Amino acid sequence: MVTAVYPGTFDPITNGHSDLVQRAAKLFGHVIVAVAMNPGKQPVFNTDERVELATQVLADIDGVTVCSFNSLLVDLVREHDAQVILRGLRAVSDFDYEFQLAGMNRRLAPEIETLFLTPAEHYSYISSSLVREIAALNGDVGPFVHDSVRAALNSRMR
Repeated sequence: MVTAVYPGTFDPITNGHSDLVQRAAKLFGHVIVAVAMNPGKQPVFNTDERVELATQVLADIDGVTVCSFNSLLVDLVREHDAQVILRGLRAVSDFDYEFQLAGMNRRLAPEIETLFLTPAEHYSYISSSLVREIAALNGDVGPFVHDSVRAALNSRMR
């Protein structure tokens, strides 16, 4: 059984993220959604809230678990006996950064593969930062996130 780790800040988890997890769950025996603590960022939701939201959103997908981490990604992957790092690419502009990360992770852990998935076309423009901005300006984020995330954003931003 191949285990894949899908890391990210997930602040908040979007329908694009969910789409990738749903498709990854068909490819891998186990998908671990790894919520990064990332002290360099100032998230809207703390780590526990992001883990809880991701857990709620992904609850109906078999073979998926959610955890948080505050370490090198390759250390987390090894800790969970995973073989694959899963990354999403929305646009060509994502590729350069993701390519650099994949190269560094390969240097740190050559036994771990990085695979890229693209979201469904109708999710390719969605990003957590745009969702946060829309929510902060009292816009409707319903089309971009699960209902529980929309409710949490509305509560936090207003």
